[in-house]
Amino acid sequence: MPRRSMAGMRSRQRMFAAVMRLLLKCLRLGRRRRFKLVRQAEQLWHYGHLCLRSLLYNSFTNGDVVLDSLFEPVYWLVDHVTRWFGVVFVALVIGLTSSIVAIVYICLLPLILQTYTPAWICWHLAYGHWNLIMIVFHYYMAITTSPGHPPQAKDDLTGVSICRKCIAPKPARTHHCSICNRCVLKMDHHCPWLNNCVGHYNHRYFFSFCLFMTMGCIYCSISGWEMFRDAYAAIERMKLLEKERLQVAANQTYYQTPPPTFSFRQRAFHKSVVYLWVLCSSVALALGALTLWHAALITRGETSIERHINKKERQRLQKKGKIFRNPYSYGSWDNWKVFLGVDVPRHWLTRVLLPSPHLPHGTGLSWDLPPCVTKQRAPLLAI
Repeated sequence: MPRRSMAGMRSRQRMFAAVMRLLLKCLRLGRRRRFKLVRQAEQLWHYGHLCLRSLLYNSFTNGDVVLDSLFEPVYWLVDHVTRWFGVVFVALVIGLTSSIVAIVYICLLPLILQTYTPAWICWHLAYGHWNLIMIVFHYYMAITTSPGHPPQAKDDLTGVSICRKCIAPKPARTHHCSICNRCVLKMDHHCPWLNNCVGHYNHRYFFSFCLFMTMGCIYCSISGWEMFRDAYAAIERMKLLEKERLQVAANQTYYQTPPPTFSFRQRAFHKSVVYLWVLCSSVALALGALTLWHAALITRGETSIERHINKKERQRLQKKGKIFRNPYSYGSWDNWKVFLGVDVPRHWLTRVLLPSPHLPHGTGLSWDLPPCVTKQRAPLLAI
């Protein structure tokens, strides 16, 4: 190989090596600068995190508190909307209930009087009016009865905590209602259908209303089933005849429409029966599920809010190998007796099956052993 070609190849190799060294230096310099930017970003993040925790950190704060703080504007909007819509919901309940009662008196009752035997007529009249009285009484009492609020004077209460929202004494089982903006004794929830909180003094009225309303809806659905089938079939016939009437009228050479097959009164009657059955069946399903849910809570001796609190406490103690016991539960049967205010056997008739404005056990400020519960069956307090 000639010397000139060998020298040219070596010079090209040296140039290629120089270029590669230059590229490697550039890469090392870029990596150093990039790592420097990453380190600066990490330092800035840690510094901001340290400042934030120094100003706002609280050892008692958890993720739930942070989430509540983030959703506080949404809660504020819902609370204020619910406060104003409560009146609308109450008017809606009264209007729908009144319409069902009117349809029963106009449509169902005449049929019962014409077709049933005297014994069945007496039973329908007695049960229907008793159920209606229980619904009206308990709904009125649930709306007008205050759920109970703790006194503002701190001297009246000892050994209680302070509500962090209204800065007032907060006895056991008391919680703050953001809609009413007050603490409620033994608060269960705020019911927009009552436009009132469900608490210590009106919890029984609320549950009794749900129970008797469910029973009334089931009664209307069962009693009106045959009428519903006939009315639904009649409405379908009306639609078919109306379609045929329009077709005949369209094919006529002169302007003349045949008279309607069904009168306005018949149409209103059939549609009212269908409306009654559909509404009562829907309410019976929805309200029945809610009633069963609250019945399960009453059986366990806890409210809707306490269920979530007790669930977390049960999980916490389970991790430590301990068993949680609800200090306000006295057994399933005694829990019902305490809730309904049954002290003696005759109270099942006078306080449960008949309208009764009796007060619940206790004041809602302290939770002593009720007289209807034996000391042997009272559980130990949870530690």
